[in-house]
Order: sequence, then C-alpha cells, then structure tokens
Amino acid sequence: GTIHLFRKSQRSLVGKLTHEFRLVAADRRSWKILLFGAINLICIGFLLMWCSSTNSIALTAYTYLTIFDLFSLVTCLISYWVMMKKPSPVYSFGFERFEVLAVFASTVLAQLGALFILKESAERFLEQPEIHTGRLLVGTFVALFFNLFTMLSIKNKPFAYVSEAASTSWLQEHVADLSRSICGIIPGLSSIFLPRMNPFVLIDIAGALALCITYMLIEINNYFAVDTASAIAIALMTFGTMYPMSVYSGKVLLQTTPPHVIGQLDKLLREVSTLDGVLEVRNEHFWTLGFGTLAGSVHVRIRRDANEQMVLAHVTNRLYTLVSTLTVQIFKDDWIRPTLSSVPIANNILNLSDHHIIPMPPLKAADNLNPVTSTPAKPSSPPPEFSFNTPGKNVSPVILLNTQTKPYGLGFNHGSAPYSSVLSQGLGIPGMGAAQGFRTGFANVPGRYGTNARGQPRP
Repeated sequence: GTIHLFRKSQRSLVGKLTHEFRLVAADRRSWKILLFGAINLICIGFLLMWCSSTNSIALTAYTYLTIFDLFSLVTCLISYWVMMKKPSPVYSFGFERFEVLAVFASTVLAQLGALFILKESAERFLEQPEIHTGRLLVGTFVALFFNLFTMLSIKNKPFAYVSEAASTSWLQEHVADLSRSICGIIPGLSSIFLPRMNPFVLIDIAGALALCITYMLIEINNYFAVDTASAIAIALMTFGTMYPMSVYSGKVLLQTTPPHVIGQLDKLLREVSTLDGVLEVRNEHFWTLGFGTLAGSVHVRIRRDANEQMVLAHVTNRLYTLVSTLTVQIFKDDWIRPTLSSVPIANNILNLSDHHIIPMPPLKAADNLNPVTSTPAKPSSPPPEFSFNTPGKNVSPVILLNTQTKPYGLGFNHGSAPYSSVLSQGLGIPGMGAAQGFRTGFANVPGRYGTNARGQPRP
C-alpha cells in the first residue's frame, strides 16, 4: 500500500465540534432552532440588564427559565444530530444516549440555578434592598411571551417525551386538583386542564403570576420583602418541576428497566420459554437505550436436536414487538455423553501378542497404607470397622492369557472355540474361571451375585 510519511494530525475537540455543528446546520429543520437560539440570547441579555436595574431577585429567578429554554433548544439540536448519525464500532448502539444526557444536564443545571436563588434569597431576608418597579412588569411579560412562544413553536421531542413519561411534580398535582373543581363547573375546559398540564407552560404562567403579584404589592405598600418571597416560590417551583425529569433521565443513563414494561416483558419471556425446543431462558437484561427505545440481551438454552435458526427466529419475533434492539444468544444443552476411553488409541494396538500386559496406574507412596483396606494406617487408631476382602491398588501388572475368542474386524486371529474348552475355562459359569480373571485380574475373588457356595447358578 501507499506509505504516508506525514500523517494528518488528529482534529482537536473544537475542530470536531465545528464539524458536527456544520453537519447539523446543513439540515433546514435546524435553521428554525438556530434562529430561536439567537433571539433567546438577545432576550437573555436584556433580561439580565433589567434584573440589575430593578434589583429584583424574583425577575432573576424568572430569567433562569429563559436560560433553561436555551438549554432545551440545544437539546433539540442534539436530537437532530442523533437522527443523522449512524451506529459506529465505538458506539454500536447508536448515539441516542447523547440526548438523554442533554436532558439530564439541562434539568440539573436548572435545579442548580434554583438553589443559587434560594441562597441569595436567604441573604436578602437579613438585609432587604429597595426594589425598582420601572421595568419589572415589562421584563415579566417579555420573558413570558418568549418562553411560551418557544415552547409552543419548537417541537422538542426529548423534553416532550420526558414530560409525559416522568412522574408528576407537586405543582402539577395541585393544579390538577384545582382543575377538576373548575372543570366540574365549566366542562368545556377539561381538554385544556386535564389530565395534566404541560409542566413548562405551567411554571412559566405560575412564575409570571408571582411577579405580577410582587409588582402590585410593591407599588401599593412598598413591601419589598415580597420580591424575595416570590423568588423563593419560583425557585421551589423550578426545582419541583425539574426534579422528576432528572430522576427519569438518570435512570435511563443507569440502564434500568422501565417499571411500566416489566409486566409485558415477563409475559413475553414466559411465552418464549414455552416455545418448541427451548429448555431455559436466563441472563435476561433489558434497559432503556434512549427515549422510547428499549434494548436487551437474553441467553436461550435449547435441546440438542432443536434447530438453532428456527428457535432464534421465533424468540426474536416474540420479543421484537417490545424490544427494538435485541441480542439473543442460542446455545444447545451442555450434557456430555460418557466416553469409553479418554486417551487416543495407538496405531499398533491391533497387533497384540498372545500375552499382553495391562499396566496399572501409578501409585503414591504406600508406606502408610493398610494392605487390607488400602487406607492410611494410624498406629494409635483402632482397626477399621469393616474390612472387605478386595484387592488394593498396590498390585503389580497382570498378565492375561489371550485364549479367548477374538472379535471380528480388529485384526485378531478369530475362530470358533470348542464348547468343552469354553466350559473348562469357566466361561459358561458366571463369576468363575477366566472370565472372572479377565474382569478383575484375580481368579480367587468370590462371585457376589448369581452364584451359590459351589459356584453353580442360582435358580
């Protein structure tokens, strides 16, 4: 191949980010998001200046919601980027977890901002500064209009999924109780307030309402402490709204099984275990790969005579209805047939002489062995309770006479032996003669079953 003397240096992190941003910007769908992001930055700049001029921490807390909208727009761009990217050898499951990470980071940063507001509010309770209401109401409506317009104009798939899949916040629960009472009086509002409102729209409206109350109380009574109270209320609502989303996205990052699909997975696994040829389903693990994407792996043990491809097709067909990214490992039953010999047979084993020697296995040091029981003998221990008249392992090689009828096809001398010679060797009587000697190597071992004291077969 071609030898490259000067290789191109690897791209830096900034270069890689620039390349990926150009990839996303090439799609026309992302132009709208980029436009809203630019307007968001301008709006955040004006709101921060108005927060400084009014000295209102409540307006600062509400501005943090506009900063969260910027994070949501970045998450939407990452979602478009994930749709363009294909799985690679490094990321074999794709890049869907990047948008999960983006949602988790956005919600955690919003909660950190809420904690910062709580800390500043605690300091303001000790020394409450004067609040200027000149641009307080203007900043409130500008932030409310932009937040609602962004939420309703941009279809943010990751946050839309999380807001529906995560558990309800305490603000949603209280508003739902209030909505049931209102819908009981005006049934036409049930399509708007029930079953539960969008948490982002709800917190925007609730924060703007708190700022309006702050403006009226300061204008009427110069009650500046209400600004700090409104900031605490907005921070608590922000924290309570973002916390369930952080928990849900964190569980996805930890590869846990979603609770709402456990029952369906158990049902499918029971159906798989009853398929023809399946013996056992084990080592199953299912987790959420991304928002709405379930991945899993399972080991299936089948019979030795089962068709692997057929079982794999049936198992995949059953589980694919719920698990989109599935890995199935098929392996047959691991029982082993008994073998007659564990060593290979030599080539010259068929050319045996008339007198061949069967070597016995090597023995350990037999200095402390009892010749009767072949067990270690202790000088202080009593004799064994049971002593069987059986040979031990400490014996010499046995020489056997090769006078029996030899099987066909193995290269032995074969022929029919006379019946009298068979009886003279003891082959006609079980447990006696040369047959017994061939079994154990000792001709004087008494037969255990099938003979009496005289060696005749029992009736």
